[in-house]
Amino acid sequence: MRVPLRVVVAKPGLDGHDRGAKVVAKALKEAGMEVIYTGRHQTVDSIASVALQEDADAIGLSVLSGAHMDYCGRLVQRLREAEASDIVLTVGGTIPESDRSALKELGFRVFATGSRLADIVDYLNEEVGRRRRAPIN
Repeated sequence: MRVPLRVVVAKPGLDGHDRGAKVVAKALKEAGMEVIYTGRHQTVDSIASVALQEDADAIGLSVLSGAHMDYCGRLVQRLREAEASDIVLTVGGTIPESDRSALKELGFRVFATGSRLADIVDYLNEEVGRRRRAPIN
């Protein structure tokens, strides 16, 4: 029996626009994933806590406020502190091209506004599947 992927979808900070996050969450559910949508106005600490409590395979942040570098950097730090660096990280929303390489270096796959839902689903299935098959040291 295949274990479904568990994905936390979150809206960090004060940005109240969550339509994109809800659309992505619905697409992931329709693809057979278990989705934990944290809602709007979340702190980085609360997002990391939920991901750890839910034994998440992946976290998807939706950021339209321009604070993506701060949120993503702090989330990576929290996950490292919790020894949970194996969680697949994605970020979407209004992400300038100039920030994408730095986000990739942090470990995030960027799905900017206008990305295809099928591409997000495919990436999560492939990347989580790859990590699940990786040998444990």
